[in-house]
Amino acid sequence: MLKNKIYRYFTAEIFKSFLTILFAFTTIAWTIRAVNFLDLIVEDGHSVITYLSFSFFNITNIITKFIPLAFLLSLVLSLIKFERQNELIILWTTGLNKIKLVNLLLYVSVAVLILQLLFATFITPSALNKSRKIIKTSGLESISSVVKTNDFSDSLKGVTFYVDSIQNNMMKNIFIRDESQVFKSIISEQENSRNTTIISENGYFKDGKLIMFNGLIQTQKLDGEINNINFEKTTLLLDRLSSRSIILPKLQETSTVTLINCVLKNNNSEKLLNCPKDVKKDVVETISRRLGMPLYIPVIALISSFLLIANRQNKKKSSKSYLYFFISFLILVWAEIFVRYSGFSFLSFMTFFVTPIFLLPITYIFLLRLMKREKIK
Repeated sequence: MLKNKIYRYFTAEIFKSFLTILFAFTTIAWTIRAVNFLDLIVEDGHSVITYLSFSFFNITNIITKFIPLAFLLSLVLSLIKFERQNELIILWTTGLNKIKLVNLLLYVSVAVLILQLLFATFITPSALNKSRKIIKTSGLESISSVVKTNDFSDSLKGVTFYVDSIQNNMMKNIFIRDESQVFKSIISEQENSRNTTIISENGYFKDGKLIMFNGLIQTQKLDGEINNINFEKTTLLLDRLSSRSIILPKLQETSTVTLINCVLKNNNSEKLLNCPKDVKKDVVETISRRLGMPLYIPVIALISSFLLIANRQNKKKSSKSYLYFFISFLILVWAEIFVRYSGFSFLSFMTFFVTPIFLLPITYIFLLRLMKREKIK
């Protein structure tokens, strides 16, 4: 009963540190990324609600990336804290076997592994795909945020705006180049037109419309002929305008099942995801990152367990104990680097997955032998 309470205490302390560190890292990284997302409002003209929703769904991606590092830091800091507070010495003197504590840390690492697998394979792709759909379905909140003075703005898809100056919501010297036939309703021969250029002395936005005065509409036909129409007043409906924001889902926003089907050349997946051969390298890398990176978590848990062998009375061991953190950190760095090459060949792919499976029993056996030698001494 006492040992169970000790195990629950150690587990609770490690998870408290893990969640605290993960929350701190996620908050800092999300704040920085949210600042970058401000372009959705400033450059692309989306609403604040769209910006907040898009930023919120990107939190899961940040959490997934920081789980291994947060777990490593929580594990090392917890073990160092237990040692400095003499809690480990009390446990050893009461006869608690160190290898049982190692097994406990291994069980905790498996729980974190499952957590990262859930985020990497299901939660994060679904959340990122949801954020992309928000951008796809949201309209422009304000065209005025896209149009800037003395600058050719191409933030709108197929349409270029230029305004000389803006005073009291009144724009002067307006130039509009329509390459995508968004404003084709204002011309008579819509099917034969190639592009439309609109020039106006002044105008203003009101209720989703652009009202312009004293201008010229120039239309270029498919045969190269140009027609000019002068106007004193005309109104352009802006509801068909769309920003250049990427609306197609990226690989990290695609479900894991679809990516696996892509590699296996499933016909249904090719319809859902354009899966040519030149993309498969990136697809394999994405799958490796989702399914392979969590496998390194138990390895860093075992390497961190070498801190249990270090003794404060032995300065040599104490100085070496801090090397275990850097070894674990280097393994995470190595995994992060090598996962980028997992899609280059089958050998690279297998090496990335086999490495943690190979290191796990070797590290455990070596750790077990060192603890047995410590008992003999």
